[in-house]
Amino acid sequence: MSACNIQIDYENPQGLATAWARVPEEPSQERRRVLLEELEDLLGQRNAVLVAHYYVHPDLQDLAEGTGGLVADSLEMARFGKQHSATTLVVAGVRFMGETAKILSPEKTILMPEREAECSLDLGCPSDAFHAFCDAHPDRTVVVYSNTSAAVKARADWVVTSGCAVAVVRHLHEQGEKILWAPDRHLGDYVAQETGADLLSWQGSCIVHDEFKAAELADLKMKMPWARVLVHPESPRAVLALADYVGSTRGILEAAGTPMVETFIVATDNGMFHKLRQTYPDKTFIEAPTAGSGATCKSCAHCPWMAMNGLENLRAILFAGTPEVTIDPGLVDRARLPIERMLDFTRADALRTAGLVPHLGAA
Repeated sequence: MSACNIQIDYENPQGLATAWARVPEEPSQERRRVLLEELEDLLGQRNAVLVAHYYVHPDLQDLAEGTGGLVADSLEMARFGKQHSATTLVVAGVRFMGETAKILSPEKTILMPEREAECSLDLGCPSDAFHAFCDAHPDRTVVVYSNTSAAVKARADWVVTSGCAVAVVRHLHEQGEKILWAPDRHLGDYVAQETGADLLSWQGSCIVHDEFKAAELADLKMKMPWARVLVHPESPRAVLALADYVGSTRGILEAAGTPMVETFIVATDNGMFHKLRQTYPDKTFIEAPTAGSGATCKSCAHCPWMAMNGLENLRAILFAGTPEVTIDPGLVDRARLPIERMLDFTRADALRTAGLVPHLGAA
């Protein structure tokens, strides 16, 4: 299987660093048909369930749902895998997602189509530098985004997703706690704005969401005043200011169901558009612009590491059953604690807010 090698620049504590992604070539229609048939059989033979992130290839999303798996965000993927009876969980996403699944389901075999699929937020927050950052601020409660390694999670007091970050930090702020946040500076800035918390942030960013451009988005809104803008909070503040709704991938999916609105401009990875168009076939979804002054188009609105997941490498990992995702046993229990703390909190928070739904309004 041939592949396209893509060079990716990302931010780390020393400045810019470089990584690579190998994006597989699209199979022919006949090869695709054969692969999908084989993969359905292989999942059954291995007592495996496939969970796929919203950002991976549509074929993987459809295969997951068609075989009893799930398409979701990283937390729901791991939570679903933990609750499912399958002994093998196959995670189509990036490395930290496979690690999170292993943390929550240590007794299960965790496989990934591409073990080298990374995340700029994870890569940009190396555990040794992060531990030093924490040591320098011992008076702060450590809250980390799910897009981090097991070693970083093991140092945290809380792990959060974009869907629950505001609620968790607001709760901590009300308890008088000061926050040390990592790794996404844009999400951290949004959370601080929404909660008023004293929040000290690591300075990482997502190579996809960091590229959305406010000036070009404002121009597009002027040309399409009937459209509503849905933005993921990993985007820069100036982009968030133009949003009608700010939220997680799941929140964006729900907000797109707003009655009487037929057109949406969406600022998140364009892998999300498959599920949006499936769910709302009569609505129009437009990519928020990444081009413009200063744009480098590192991602062009699609994560190159997510794009590494394909049918061929999924077949290879299911056929071989190895290599499995493994984590240092000394980290597992420590990394699970802040995740379980979040799960307990979100469960209780869901009960408190039952009946409330996302709405479109000033961000």
